[in-house]
Amino acid sequence: MTVIHIPGSKSVTARALFLAAAAEGTTTLLRPLVSDDTEGFAEGLAALGYAVRREGDACHIEGRPAGPGADSADVYCRDGATTARFLPTLAAAGHGTYRFDASAQMRRRPLGPLATALRELGVDLRHGGQEGHHPLDVHAHGVKGGALTLDAGQSSQYLTALLMLGPLTAEGLDITVTDLVSEPYVEITLAMMRDFGAEVREERGPDGARTYRVAPTGYRARTYGVEPDASTASYFFAAAALEPGRSVTVPGLGTGALQGDLGFVDVLRRMGADVDITGTGTTVRSTGVLRGLTVNMRDISDTMPTLAALAPFADGPVRIEDVANTRVKECDRLDACAENLRRLGITVETGPDWIEIHPGTPAGPVEIATQGDHRIVMSFAVTALRTPGITFDDPGCVKKTFPDFHRVFDTFVHTP
Repeated sequence: MTVIHIPGSKSVTARALFLAAAAEGTTTLLRPLVSDDTEGFAEGLAALGYAVRREGDACHIEGRPAGPGADSADVYCRDGATTARFLPTLAAAGHGTYRFDASAQMRRRPLGPLATALRELGVDLRHGGQEGHHPLDVHAHGVKGGALTLDAGQSSQYLTALLMLGPLTAEGLDITVTDLVSEPYVEITLAMMRDFGAEVREERGPDGARTYRVAPTGYRARTYGVEPDASTASYFFAAAALEPGRSVTVPGLGTGALQGDLGFVDVLRRMGADVDITGTGTTVRSTGVLRGLTVNMRDISDTMPTLAALAPFADGPVRIEDVANTRVKECDRLDACAENLRRLGITVETGPDWIEIHPGTPAGPVEIATQGDHRIVMSFAVTALRTPGITFDDPGCVKKTFPDFHRVFDTFVHTP
């Protein structure tokens, strides 16, 4: 059995950085993810006037409940969606003028529903180019609060940003959600907000709509441990399920894990893998069988490319449904998976929100078109286990979430 120590969760690290910056006192984050995305987030906090200090595998953040220490700042969000969506929302609670921009890739990704919601709350937010996208200016004068309606069917990050803003408002925030994707990520947000002292409750209406009521409590600093990244763990779990006689254990991701993406191992179990989840970690073992299946991955869509890359080796078609939101990630992941699988000789069908992959033997040599997307690289590293000649046109884009991925994955593959 191979034990793999996965870097900290990107989702948890980003939320923890926001909450720590907003809290009263100094927060210590233990084992936060260190990657391009999280470094960009910390760099953005520093530009806004928050004190952020790294010390070994810990990060110390001096909170500022009143908002950014700088009265003006230029913040570059790199490729990070959490940075690009969370930091303007955090800045809106303060007082000053803050300019945000991002990479060409991030500029293409939508921001509209969040921008609209912030404007409804009285935030003076102006786009410098295409409406609903970066760059943008936030002329902040605090947020009173109130009630709003939000469509989070494109990204749960819109809801997360607003939920985390709620305790910083003068009167609290009521958010009625008409549609929601990736709900487990919202559960992460709610659990972490409560850990930092927030009061939030969820109510369901007769029409199925849900309303989140967030009290204006502020946040309290604390020491907070960041669990391993479940999305990143999916590549190792998939590799273990693929290779007969192989198994992998990821410590720190067990029955109490916050991240819904650990649910990927339930998909592997349905396909035939042996899965054991305990209080201290998760183990996946190959049984030599991979069955085809139909699976709804709306709530764990970041692991859709992992399953797509594994799918050709199943004994029947693998159909992945309800993943329309993967088309507005770092790239159109649904089409990127389909294109690369077809280049490997695999029969693939797609629709607006689904992909169906038929069994086959991928054939190289093929250079995978990554479109600069870290998850395309890491997913097709699994395919490469049984496909000699796979290379990547941009292998270094894994720096976004796991800079050391190639070395760690290669060591895993070559460990008996």
